[in-house]
Amino acid sequence: MRHAPRRAEPRAPMTRTHVALLRGINVGRAKRIAMSDLRKAIESLGATDVRTLLNSGNAAFAWPAARAATTSIARDIEEAVEGRLGVGSLVVVLARAELAGILDALPASVGKLDPSRVLIGVPPTTSDLRALDALRAKRWAPETLDIGARAAVMGVQEGIADSRLVMAVDAAMGKRITSRNLATLRKLAALVEEEAT
Repeated sequence: MRHAPRRAEPRAPMTRTHVALLRGINVGRAKRIAMSDLRKAIESLGATDVRTLLNSGNAAFAWPAARAATTSIARDIEEAVEGRLGVGSLVVVLARAELAGILDALPASVGKLDPSRVLIGVPPTTSDLRALDALRAKRWAPETLDIGARAAVMGVQEGIADSRLVMAVDAAMGKRITSRNLATLRKLAALVEEEAT
């Protein structure tokens, strides 16, 4: 007697688990990448539900091994982007909880600022932030610098382009940091909390 084929169980919606931040993508004429190509590069590693945000190298995705080290995922993405697209770029990967922790730990002072004037610099690892220790004692008024456990938060009221604080942070880190404004990080946080369909 033949049995009717079993119906496949409906796939449970997945929630994106990580975000990737690529440094220096689509700034001027250097490091030009189409976001559709970035999505394909990340998908080639086994990631699913990949979504990109804006045109500056931001992606949210579900990673197949939930406990994988973010530094290992970042290295894989760096290699995929360079191998498939010919572009070398620092990649910083944050797990959902890390991103939430950065946003939860923002200093109260930035609450008064336009989110586009709050720049959050994230290095590959927490220990990389030690390179900024010498900047803590300096006066940056009217700009502000707060160095947290996972990110450096810069209040750049006068704008990012000519900020001496942003230039000092970049110089101290030796390009081992990538920055996004608060508005962008909040949008990425919403993407990783959103259930993929």
